[in-house]
Amino acid sequence: AHWIRIENGVIAQYTIISPTTWNASPKDDNDQRGPIEQALVGTKVRDPENPFEIVRIVRSFDPCLACAVHMLIGRTGARKRLMVVG
Repeated sequence: AHWIRIENGVIAQYTIISPTTWNASPKDDNDQRGPIEQALVGTKVRDPENPFEIVRIVRSFDPCLACAVHMLIGRTGARKRLMVVG
């Protein structure tokens, strides 16, 4: 979404909310997940060392966002950083 305020023929304010802002959002005040989080819940990952399923889902919302994805592994709190190269 884009909002522009023009005063005297000059742009006085320009605001953009990119799809990433909406799609990668955290849970809202009603505890509802953002679209990417909701899409990831329940996803079966065949190889935890190469979880391409996660990257594929994230890229379906934003092709740039999946280039660096961090994930928490189960309830252990272990973290893993995924890098997509190429």
